[in-house]
Amino acid sequence: MARFFDVSTSLASSLLRGGNGFRVGRLGARPEKTLELYEFESCPFCRKVREALSILDLEVHVRPCPKNGPRFREAVVRRGGKAQFPWLVDPNTGVEMYESDDIVRYLFQRYGDGRVPLALSVPLLGDVSSTLAGLPRLGHGSHYRRARQPDRELELYSFEASPFSRLVREVLCTLELPYRLHNVAKGSPGRPAFVERSGRMMVPFLVDPNTGIEMFESADIVRYLEDTYRL
Repeated sequence: MARFFDVSTSLASSLLRGGNGFRVGRLGARPEKTLELYEFESCPFCRKVREALSILDLEVHVRPCPKNGPRFREAVVRRGGKAQFPWLVDPNTGVEMYESDDIVRYLFQRYGDGRVPLALSVPLLGDVSSTLAGLPRLGHGSHYRRARQPDRELELYSFEASPFSRLVREVLCTLELPYRLHNVAKGSPGRPAFVERSGRMMVPFLVDPNTGIEMFESADIVRYLEDTYRL
C-alpha cells in the first residue's frame, strides 16, 4: 500500500507540472565544467530549476539542502550570505546566484537557444503550479535524517518528470547525500551512452562508487540508500 501511494502521488506531481522536464529542448553550448546546484527536493522553486536542467540536458553536482541539514545549507550561507534555495554555481563563468527565475533565464541563455519555455517563463504561473505539484508528496524530500556521508559522490541517471526517479531523489535529499545527476530525458544525446553502460533505457539508475553497486528499480534503490547510509 505504501508503495502504491508513493508511486501514484509522485506521478500526480509530474502530471500537475504537465510533464515538464520529460523531453529535451533546443540545446546550445555545452559547459566544460559541471554545474553545481544547492537545493532540496520539495522546494517548488528548486523544481523549476531542475526542470530547466532536464530540458537543457545538463549534468549537475547536486548538493542536497534539507531543512536542518548540517552540511550544505551552511555552505550556501558562507558563500551567498543567506539560506535561500535554489543556489546555482557555474564554474565555467564564475556565476553564483539565487532566485529560480533568474537561474532559469541564465541557463537558457547560456546553454539553450535563449528562449525559456512557457511553463518556466511566467513567474506566477510557474510558482503556483510548481507549488501545487508538490502537494501530493506531502513534504517528502524536505527534512534531514541523520546519515553517514559517503567518501565519494554518488551518481544518478534520471530526469525531472520521472515519478520513480523523484522517489530516489527525495531519499538522497533527506539523507543529504551529494550526487552527480545525469539527465537523460527523452531526446537526450546522452541516452545511447547510458544504454551502452547500463544495458537498457530505464531510470532511475544509481551508481555508488563507494560500494561498487549499480542498480535500477526505485524501490530497491531507496532500500539500499536507507540500509547503507542512514544512521
